[in-house]
Amino acid sequence: MAMRGLFPLHPISTAAGAAASDRLLFLPPLPTPDLAESSAGIDVGNRKLLRDLSTFGIGGPCSFFIEATRPAHLISAARLARSRSLPLLILGRGSNCLFSDRGFDGLVVLNRSSIDETVEVVGPGRVRVGSGYPFNRLGVRTAVEGWGGLEFAGGIPGTVGGAAFMNAGANGQETAEVVESVEVVNREGEIRVLGKEDLKFGYRWSSLQEMDDLAGILAVTFRLRPAPAARNRQREFLERRRKTQPISERSAGSVFRNPVSCGVAAGQLIDIAGLKGCVIGGAKVSELHANFIINTGGATAKDVLALIAFVKDKVDRMFGIELKEEIRYVPYSSAQE
Repeated sequence: MAMRGLFPLHPISTAAGAAASDRLLFLPPLPTPDLAESSAGIDVGNRKLLRDLSTFGIGGPCSFFIEATRPAHLISAARLARSRSLPLLILGRGSNCLFSDRGFDGLVVLNRSSIDETVEVVGPGRVRVGSGYPFNRLGVRTAVEGWGGLEFAGGIPGTVGGAAFMNAGANGQETAEVVESVEVVNREGEIRVLGKEDLKFGYRWSSLQEMDDLAGILAVTFRLRPAPAARNRQREFLERRRKTQPISERSAGSVFRNPVSCGVAAGQLIDIAGLKGCVIGGAKVSELHANFIINTGGATAKDVLALIAFVKDKVDRMFGIELKEEIRYVPYSSAQE
């Protein structure tokens, strides 16, 4: 089944696919800039507010900021952070993060690197995508073209790199099911290609999360399957999402992982505990879906953390179940809290 329309009519040949891969893997690094310079995108004068980079709308300023628009920028940022002993944080859409009210004492890189906004077809049903490419857009594009495996992605507001890192999933599908390989850069600025056999995945978890030297993800290759009904399935998923989740509110998505042992979802437990609508400061448990905490306006990380702790304590006391967070809290520094 040939991809058409939004994708090239003919898959890239093996040789061309290898050449495309080489272009990514061996891009020359940008000159390492001085932190007082802005020519490479480092903005020292304007300490970027992390609340502006987060779907939660919460977070203080970062010490240094770069917007990466090419894979070479990510590689250079990793080398720069290493050379200056700076903590490094690479962000996509900021959709699964809660940032400290103090901000982040290090270098934040906003990943807008998506291989020039293209999706490379490297074989039948095989697509290679830049890590900064919007995951929901990829889900729609592949479903429209009749490929299955990423129908669930149409409603997930993250990036391809973040989806692989977190093993994003919904509606009984997970990113891991269709990942073929992941291209990463470490803190030394070195690039590796990790095949499926080199990776491990679990519920909202991947072994990428435990790679101590990981700086960021450059690209992901997916292996999809023909599915003429993919677009219809996706529309059903999206309609269900609109009806059951507060997608128009400021949130970081699902707050807690679903417990694996009791057969009841985290949102159900929170609902049964009578916590829908519970408020601390500007943070509120959604009345539409109890596993979402929304920023009603002016919420702080302190408010959200207090509400998370309150919900966990109430559920634990009522059901003897300790909820585990799915969202990732990013402190100001490793010494904070």
